[in-house]
This record gives sequence, structure tokens and C-alpha cells, in this order.
Amino acid sequence: MIISRTPLRISLAGGGSDLPAYYKKNHFGRVISIGINKYIYVIIKKQINIYDYKFKIRWSRFEQCDSLNDIKHPIIREVLKFFKINEPLEICTFSDVPISSGLGSSSTFCVGLINAILAFKNIQQTKGYVADLAANLEINVLNRKIGKQDHYAASYGGINEITFFDNDTVEVNPVFYKKKIIDELINNLLLVYTNKQRSASKVIEKINFKTQSKNIKNMIDQVTLYRKIFEGKKSLDEVGVLLNKGWIMKKSLSKKNISNNKLDKIYNIAKKKGALGGKICGAGGGGFMLLYAKKKNHLRIKNSLKHLPFYDFNFDLSGSRITYYDERV
Repeated sequence: MIISRTPLRISLAGGGSDLPAYYKKNHFGRVISIGINKYIYVIIKKQINIYDYKFKIRWSRFEQCDSLNDIKHPIIREVLKFFKINEPLEICTFSDVPISSGLGSSSTFCVGLINAILAFKNIQQTKGYVADLAANLEINVLNRKIGKQDHYAASYGGINEITFFDNDTVEVNPVFYKKKIIDELINNLLLVYTNKQRSASKVIEKINFKTQSKNIKNMIDQVTLYRKIFEGKKSLDEVGVLLNKGWIMKKSLSKKNISNNKLDKIYNIAKKKGALGGKICGAGGGGFMLLYAKKKNHLRIKNSLKHLPFYDFNFDLSGSRITYYDERV
């Protein structure tokens, strides 16, 4: 039995520039993102010689089949086909948070599954290889209209500046920071679930990258400002200011799809109660909202939004990893 654990992520700036529609026409895209200690787990177990179906797969549904082509879960099907898996397997997955909620769950699952299959086949590979393969399978094989940042954030974990070049290479650079600043940052962040799931691809399809290139470039420029904050060269409260500016720019990418009256109401209530800024995580339209506020204002914000669940979280610095390996079971 093999168990992989892969972190979800929050993205601070540069979202949208990690899509081929942007970086291939503008030479590069750049984001800054952080792995968090909310995870997706993938369990792989080889079946014994006596079995009724070759593949047993448990996700939001239960699948039993004998052919790779009959597997309904698209990521599982394509990963197993890529690695030419012929052994009878059971695959099961669990998540700490709802899927389709803006924290990169599908890409995180893809990274975690690849990592588990590599361990199953006793193949050692780099974090970059895992992220590259996961991005290729989702974007080029499954033709999903999504960005590439989530695969790298999930594979590497930590706080990273990730650059996407027009030749499809990717560069991951860790963001240097002062521990005191990061400790205070995590104390000032709130993660609230808006109780609405959405499809990232459907939101992204509505963005006109030709008319929004300048706007996305301005969002990329925020990456450098965040680095200065983490290095102690700017006030930590500038995080709230940047999040607010970034949210305004992000909403303008697709005014009818990225936000709505419900999300705007949640955000405005949080600001009235002391939040300095925030944003919807991921493509938009629902999912999780990230807020920045002084710790003293957290209770006021939570009480004003008590109909919504808040998730305590910390940063993950290890990335995707194998947490259990026993070839005997």
C-alpha cells in the first residue's frame, strides 16, 4: 500500500498569466503562490491474485472495471495509461476541503497520483518532472482550460515565484523570507468557504486574453512587491492593500463570472469588520475567499459571517510526499 499526501495552495498574485493563452503571446507569465497544510491523499493498493474487477476506484463515485479505457475518472485513466499500468489496483482518494473550490484540487490530485504511481513502480523523479507531467496531462491530453501554477505549487510546496516561459519551460524559485514576517502573516490570514463550488475551466473560458493582457501584466507586477514584503522591505499590512488591488483587477477580467453579488457582499462585510483586503482563490465564481486582517479583528469578521465556515490553516513547506509505503500490503 502507498499513500501520497499533496498540499493545496493559495495564490497571491499573477493568476491568469500561467495560462498558455497569456504566456505564449506575452513571452512569460509569473505568479507567487504558497502551499498550505490542507491536503489531498491518494491511496494505491495492489490487489491479490483473486479479484472480481481489475481496477477498483473510489472518489466521489465508485468504479469497477477491467480496462483502462473504461475508467471514468479522466485523470486516473490518463495517468495509468501513461505509465502503462497493467497490475490490478485499488485507488482511493480523500480531500481535506471540498473540490472545485479554488485551491487547485484537480491539479493537486494529479500530482499526488503521479507521485504515488512513481513510488508503486519504484521510480525516482524530481518535483519538476512530476509537475511537468501533471500539467501536460491536464492541459494537453485532457484539453482543460486551466493554468499551470497549481501543479508546481502542489509538487514543490512552500512559497515560490513561478515563471512560465513561451517555450513551455517553467522556473520555480523559492521566495526568501524572514520567519517572523511569515509567522505574523499566517496569523493575519483568514480562509472562508463561500459554500459554492464552481468549474475553473468555465470561468477561464470567459476571459478575453487579448483585451486583458495589460491588466494581467499589472497583476504580475505585484509579485515583486510581495517578495519585498516577505524580505522585510515593506510593511506586512501591504499584503492587504495588494490583495485588494489584485481582487479589483481580477474581477475586471470577466465581470460577470469571477465575482457576483454574493461574493461581493461577503467581501464588503469582511472589509467593514476590519479586513484590509482579500480575494477569491483560484479562477473565481465561488470556492474559498482569502482575507487579510489584523488578528484582533478576526473574531468580528467571523461573527459577521457566521453562516460560512472558516478553515484554520498553516503553510506547507514540503510539497507532495509519500507518507506511507509498504509493498507487503
